[in-house]
Amino acid sequence: MAAAYFENGETAEATFELFVRNFPKDRSYLIAAGLEQAVDYLKRLRFRDEHIKYLRRDPNFKNVSSRFFRYLKKLKFTGDVWALPEGTVFFTNEPVLRVTAPIIEAQIVETYLLSMINFQTLIATKATRVVQSARGRGVVEFGGRRAHGPQAALLAARASYIGGCIGTSNVLAGYRFDIPTYGTMAHSYVMNYDSEQEAFERFAKVFPSNPALLLDTYDTIESAKKAVSMKVAPSLVRLDSGDRYDLSVKVRQILDDAGFKATKIFVSGDLNEFVLDDLTSRGAPIDEFGVGTELVTSRDDPALQAIYKIVSTKRNARVTYRVKTSEGKRTTPGAKQVYRKYSETGEIQEDIIALEDEEPPRATEPLLTKVLDHGKLVHNLPTLSVIRERAMKDVARLPASYKALKGSEEPPTKLSRKLEELSESLWGNPNRKD
Repeated sequence: MAAAYFENGETAEATFELFVRNFPKDRSYLIAAGLEQAVDYLKRLRFRDEHIKYLRRDPNFKNVSSRFFRYLKKLKFTGDVWALPEGTVFFTNEPVLRVTAPIIEAQIVETYLLSMINFQTLIATKATRVVQSARGRGVVEFGGRRAHGPQAALLAARASYIGGCIGTSNVLAGYRFDIPTYGTMAHSYVMNYDSEQEAFERFAKVFPSNPALLLDTYDTIESAKKAVSMKVAPSLVRLDSGDRYDLSVKVRQILDDAGFKATKIFVSGDLNEFVLDDLTSRGAPIDEFGVGTELVTSRDDPALQAIYKIVSTKRNARVTYRVKTSEGKRTTPGAKQVYRKYSETGEIQEDIIALEDEEPPRATEPLLTKVLDHGKLVHNLPTLSVIRERAMKDVARLPASYKALKGSEEPPTKLSRKLEELSESLWGNPNRKD
């Protein structure tokens, strides 16, 4: 497409918006995530010599002029970007990201932006559900080895922290993003020694202030008894299999009877929001959870369907609105802003999607903020801890029905009158000019 635009002398400025058309299964809200990586990509976008050599060899480009490849060598992103701050609760059909740039620049970044925003938003949203079900117990992201590759594991750890997890088992994520890291021991560590007791004692010798012991390699109850026979009290014990409710009750009793009341019980192994909801609603004496596969893959619905569509073009100072009109996939035209209204009790009451140049509705706050101006960062992006706080605050302001684990509510959104009228006129006449 970039080559076709270039060879046809296309110089239009285009505005694209990235939004989610449908909620994943059993969701009624989403958490915006991935903006930091998207902005970093846009700032660094370049075609190096080896990239251009590769493209020249591609037979699909055999009729493309050398001028296009010289253009690519100088290409960088020079457009404007408006976005929802990371950690913001949003709903379907609301722009998460808005890009206005020369058409080639705006078009060529589509795949990266979708990939980054899709994945991290999906996982951050899943994390909020898991954290909600923990009812105040800590949740650690534990899924690095089950993610779809090391890069996915890294970004899943970041997104999970945004969604409310207290930390990760991924040390690289801790290093890159300053996320607290957590770890215990693996079954292989215990199995390496001739006895479970020897494994525990050797581990505690290296970590005398905070030994974390895995109890279920052989027999969980007998293992708990060995743990309390040690001179050093374990900081926590981990249960990774079996009936976690029953075992947590029995292990807690063993720990308490031995005077190890400060020792925490940490549970992992095939957990999700529904399992946690069951355990915590029954009052299981579990202090923290390690949630892996189900979290980092959003296993119940593993692909968010965000899309990136052109909403207007500008040639010679004249704007043409663009819409898609195919059945079930209609889009709304023009660069937009989202205005949020809260109830008297502070809950999210309504979002109004309006054209960016409209007068803001009364008693609302705009959600999209300018991030890049002509390719330059407008202000420093917030730290991950600030993003996490925003997500937790926004989720807390959702009405209870939107946080239900089953079912999906209709989004509390509406189009402004001007946008609604413009949309309806264009769905019958897709090439209206302003």
